Amino acid sequence: MEEPLSETTFWILTALAGERRHGYGIMQQIEASGNGSTLKVTTLYAALERLDRAGLVKPDGEEIVKGRSRRYFRLTDAGALALVREVARLEARARVAGERLAAARLGPAFRPAGQATA
Repeated sequence: MEEPLSETTFWILTALAGERRHGYGIMQQIEASGNGSTLKVTTLYAALERLDRAGLVKPDGEEIVKGRSRRYFRLTDAGALALVREVARLEARARVAGERLAAARLGPAFRPAGQATA
């Protein structure tokens, strides 16, 4: 069984799903997700280096904008697979919790979507 992704890794891979992004763009995507997570620049780049070594992301070019260097990264196939597996793991956990809450008749707010009330 694979280890769950850390929250930082999960949100970085999620931010990179679909397109390459530079560091600040990754941070913006994470903040815009509404999950309450924020990353410091040093934490982000340390995580990106670790994810690059693990083969989950890879550098995808640089450019200079207004005198500042932007380093771009993209998700690798292995990174996409890790994210797919993590999403499935989280969905399975949420489904079990929702079913148990519904079985305990804790009210419609706790029932999984689409489940009829008894």
